[in-house]
Amino acid sequence: MKRSTAVNHYFLKDINPVVRFLIISDTAVVGASGLLGPIFALFIEDFIIGGNEAVAGIAAGIFLLTKSIAQIPIAHLIDRIRGERDDFWLLFLFTALIAIIPLLYLVIDTPIELYMIQLILGFFTAFTFPTFMAIFTRHIDKAKEGTEWGVYFTLTDLASAALAVIGGYIAANQGFPTLIVVVVAISLLGTLLLWPIKPYIRR
Repeated sequence: MKRSTAVNHYFLKDINPVVRFLIISDTAVVGASGLLGPIFALFIEDFIIGGNEAVAGIAAGIFLLTKSIAQIPIAHLIDRIRGERDDFWLLFLFTALIAIIPLLYLVIDTPIELYMIQLILGFFTAFTFPTFMAIFTRHIDKAKEGTEWGVYFTLTDLASAALAVIGGYIAANQGFPTLIVVVVAISLLGTLLLWPIKPYIRR
């Protein structure tokens, strides 16, 4: 019995086209967040008045708490609406909004403003997580569920690891404003990569 994963899967061949583009899109979006994520606390210390470890911790907590509380009722609402069109449009819209949110980091300088952005970001993410999972689950290839989820997490983790190194280099040599613009650009590219799945969406 064949146990190894075919190399073709790592290059996203022999995979449902919806799953393929979801993986490519999220590799870009998650990778973009990896540019800033590991050094976000340094950004807070440099650009937020009174920014320190406590402010960074509170900001992270607000994002995670908002996302965690909101995503279950949002997911329940999405499940009650028949068809996939609502899933696709919610995923596309809120992924685009998440992509441009980091631009707000360029115009804030107080912890309260940072907390508000994190609250908004958590709320928006609560829409993208269940919609992404719903579409991915419906279109995943039978008998390849473990493989395709494995490929998804492998590629997104590799992208995050590689871009974390690049993000640190950009921040050190070009500054955080340049890094944030790069984050937004890659995230928007990831958003656009969702568009090819539209013809496959079930009514």
